[in-house]
Amino acid sequence: MIGALMLDIAGTELTQEDIELLRTPQVGGMILFSRNIKSPQQVRALTDHMRRIRPDILIAVDQEGGRVQRLKQGFSLLPAMGRLGELYLTEPENAVDLAEQCGWLMATEVLAVGIDFSFAPVLDLNDVSDVIGNRGFARNISDIVPLASAFLKGMKRAGMANTGKHFPGHGSVKADSHVAAPVDSRSYDEIYNKDMQTFIQLMPQLDALMPAHVIYDQVDPNPAGFSPYWIQEILRQELKFDGVLFSDDLTMQAACVVGGADARIQAALKAGCDMGLVCNDRSAACTALEGIRDLALPNQERLERMRGKIPQISVDETLELDNEWKKVRDNIENFKNSFN
Repeated sequence: MIGALMLDIAGTELTQEDIELLRTPQVGGMILFSRNIKSPQQVRALTDHMRRIRPDILIAVDQEGGRVQRLKQGFSLLPAMGRLGELYLTEPENAVDLAEQCGWLMATEVLAVGIDFSFAPVLDLNDVSDVIGNRGFARNISDIVPLASAFLKGMKRAGMANTGKHFPGHGSVKADSHVAAPVDSRSYDEIYNKDMQTFIQLMPQLDALMPAHVIYDQVDPNPAGFSPYWIQEILRQELKFDGVLFSDDLTMQAACVVGGADARIQAALKAGCDMGLVCNDRSAACTALEGIRDLALPNQERLERMRGKIPQISVDETLELDNEWKKVRDNIENFKNSFN
């Protein structure tokens, strides 16, 4: 059974404390960071060990491309998705093809080392937000949708579920929710007609969403990830979204408006999130776990959709897969070299 808390570990292998936490029913996921990565072989050994302890655990990573990719040593380095948006302005067909290849390459490598899914892609506008920037595909919805759709298609072809972030849109607010509590004071209609359109148009392809830690104060006083209005009324009822909802990291500064880690994860789950993330703070993770220990487990059928098609292969210190992988990797390298 899959629990409602996703947390992390400190090193490149499990400690006894990690093992005990993995055995706790309300722990449903593990997320890996750069500090957990030495090589493809080591990552596969780590994820295999996690599953021996807890066969039903979901394992995730942030592998978007550009400045947000945790798997580096021995893996393909992807361009920032904004680079594809730049190419789209002059060579749209080539850009869309490369977007699908990026999605497939990322997913293929992540699955090869035993990780179920990457929290990708970013569907925010590449607008005024410093923390989003070229993590987003483009500035205009008409450019984002075909590129993101192709990236999603590539992920799906590799056997990976996707997560669109950060609903209803973080690109139009400048403050970074990691270190501040961003407020977007536009009306619902403005947000709906601009930022939300990317999510709405791509919704048939989306397996999961991650709400933004942004307060849209003309709509609701709570950050979107803690808001029953955004999650239940807008996403579930109005937009009919039936995919998984992951909270963004509940240790981020913008989440602190709700209270301690136990109050934050309770608020996220009560609002309608399926799983809450508590990262880079083991004490907070334990507090959050204690806060939900007696709650019912989340929707199992929904969370099972995030399980990746992990191949039964042995992985060496440097990732070497099949001929298609080599061809796609070379195509992406050539694209990156064209703007270096």
